[in-house]
Amino acid sequence: MLKYALVTGGSRGIGKAICLELADMGFNILVNYQSNLEEANKTLELIKSKGVDVELMKFDVSKQIEVDEVLGKWMESNKESKVLEVLVNNAGIRKDSLLMWMSNSDWHSVMDIAVDGFFNVTRLVVKDMLIKKYGRIISVVSLSGLKGLPGQTNYSASKAAVIGATKALAQEVGRRGITVNAVAPGFIKTDMTQDLNEKDFKALIPMSRFGEPQEVADVVGWLASKKSSYVSGQVISVNGGLYS
Repeated sequence: MLKYALVTGGSRGIGKAICLELADMGFNILVNYQSNLEEANKTLELIKSKGVDVELMKFDVSKQIEVDEVLGKWMESNKESKVLEVLVNNAGIRKDSLLMWMSNSDWHSVMDIAVDGFFNVTRLVVKDMLIKKYGRIISVVSLSGLKGLPGQTNYSASKAAVIGATKALAQEVGRRGITVNAVAPGFIKTDMTQDLNEKDFKALIPMSRFGEPQEVADVVGWLASKKSSYVSGQVISVNGGLYS
């Protein structure tokens, strides 16, 4: 059977780097995106150039109906020829504001994509992994979910929730050969951090720089491999020593 990896929010930034890393490892790739078809197609072409199969999957991870309609149908129609061995929950958004000024929509949109997205996609995928007795589930969380950052009460809460879910799920499925881990990036050079001035923050970081998406992807790649077979329920920080 052909082995596939699904990366949610895989068209840009850290998600894109993860897609390319997993393709280099020989996985065929499912690239989930929500709206930016132009960027998704760019990522599609880069993955194709690596000689693996790749498919785009347009759905909003926070909408269970869309997840079931697109991903669920793909799994059902390919159950005899393709297997989803790796899931990377990477989809997420920032809507930063002090809590006293935060709108209901800014709270719920951040929580829905990170927390409901984890639930909707992981619940669907893990059922098949349990049958196959093998799988790798990796969630991209954040320094914010470990330390908490001012102006990010919603983002910190969403990532902390996924960290808790990661630790619990790892205990539920470990006996079936499935590992469940999280990677917590610090300040990484992506679209999500382009509004931050690196000079203002790098003095706080022992390595005195922002990280690169590839540096996160390298850790995800290791967790997706068989080399990490005895590592589960863990949160690995990729933050240049900023917080441990």
